[in-house]
Amino acid sequence: MINYIWVGMFVIGLVYAAFTGNMEAVNKAIFQYAEEGVTLCLGLIFVLVFWLGIMKIAEVAGLLNKLAGLFKPILKKLFPEVPEDHPAMGYILSNTVANFFGLGNAATPMGIKAMEQLKKLNHDRPEASRSMITLLALNTSSLTLIPTTVIAIRMQYGSENPTEIVGTTLLATTITTIAAVLIDRFFYYRRKRKAAKK
Repeated sequence: MINYIWVGMFVIGLVYAAFTGNMEAVNKAIFQYAEEGVTLCLGLIFVLVFWLGIMKIAEVAGLLNKLAGLFKPILKKLFPEVPEDHPAMGYILSNTVANFFGLGNAATPMGIKAMEQLKKLNHDRPEASRSMITLLALNTSSLTLIPTTVIAIRMQYGSENPTEIVGTTLLATTITTIAAVLIDRFFYYRRKRKAAKK
């Protein structure tokens, strides 16, 4: 559906530019921002490769296992239906740790794998399970210690102090994560009460 929306917006923009005589400005903008996009992506690749390397060193040194051990009791309470030794829990832990370090691109594949495993636990039913909804809420809010991608973009655009957002990002993502968990639980228990009344 989203693809149709983007195509529709693109077509409407082109038709409007053609009728108002702004096609030259549109062509210029397309090529300018395409070039800027490629430059930005290349800049991000170097930063992501660096942080993925740091993550690999942390994994070999056992730091990620310790961090996962720190998150595990919390995640067990958030995902009570998921067995402790199930692959879904491993993917959820990996996804949470990657998000914690601001590696959204690295976290996404693990999040998808976690959803696939949660869907299997849900017996492939078409409606989302409690754990699937909780994972989506956590992934959207994603508690972040180091906003790696944002720091990379700020560096790319010549920020004098690209890391100054670390404190505010941690505060903001802590608040959004707490809010996501509370809202998730509120709707879960409300749905449960409604089902009990029927």
